[in-house]
Amino acid sequence: MNIKENLKNTDIVNGMRGSDSIQSPPQQAEQPVYFTYKDRVFRLLYKDKGRLLELYNALNDTCYTNEADLTVNTLENAIFMKMKNDVSFLIGYSMCLYEHQSTYCPNMPLRGFLYLADLYKRHIKDIDLSIQKKITIPTPHYIIFYNGTERDEEEFTQKLSESFEDSTEGCLELTVRTLNINYGHNKALMDKCRTLADYSYFIAEIRKNLETMPLKSAVITAVDTCIRKDILRDFLLEQKAEVISMSIYEYNEEYVKKTLYEDGFDNGHSKGKQEGIAVNLVENVEALMHNLNLNLERACQSLSITVADYEKAKEEIKSNS
Repeated sequence: MNIKENLKNTDIVNGMRGSDSIQSPPQQAEQPVYFTYKDRVFRLLYKDKGRLLELYNALNDTCYTNEADLTVNTLENAIFMKMKNDVSFLIGYSMCLYEHQSTYCPNMPLRGFLYLADLYKRHIKDIDLSIQKKITIPTPHYIIFYNGTERDEEEFTQKLSESFEDSTEGCLELTVRTLNINYGHNKALMDKCRTLADYSYFIAEIRKNLETMPLKSAVITAVDTCIRKDILRDFLLEQKAEVISMSIYEYNEEYVKKTLYEDGFDNGHSKGKQEGIAVNLVENVEALMHNLNLNLERACQSLSITVADYEKAKEEIKSNS
């Protein structure tokens, strides 16, 4: 099965549209904002309010059934700290921020603090904070759904105070709850939320396939297997081309970052390994240029590398051929 056949007639091949189009950052941004990132599969899955409500109920032992009770307030036009936020929403007295992470990041509390501050600013709008009546706000709940390989706990927390430069208590705190959603973890939660369990299986299927297949084949085979087994079937049938492209992008990005920053582009342990890194780097950049219609500079920026890194890799491949 050819990946181009799956992507035919979609805006992945023909270019990004709507909120995914490349824009110029605002003149006076309060923090770095980036505009070149596509959605992730997790975010696409939980854009559906019915699935999001199912996930919320599973986490909180509630039984909401009316999608109108849930108001999505995700900030669609900004990406903080080079990552696009997955979904934020209001329900009852809660303001929830749900994120997916495939790589452990110690800066999630700071990221959440900045994001929630912006959400609250939009929530209260133009209310005069000097009025005598107390202004009440929704209670924040920040949860990370983690399927990386660096940590194996069922659940762990991170606190904003862990990033303070000294050991004094300070006057701010924010706690991030991280749940391991790798296949086989947090079974009680998975039993309550079919879509999350299915997503976990889908990712595990890709990883299993990667042991014996190239990336594109691994993703396509995982999608077809899940459809056949009635795992995320309706979602995958409806969004098949988008899911395949996003999954390839996610794993390309993850691989490039690991090979560049863990093994080191300049410090490969062997000629064969070094050449393999160079080939993968070039292939990943060029896949982004083709599938997401990015120019060279934007494609390199999306993978946190420079054009010079790309050109160096090209030269290395040429010299070894």
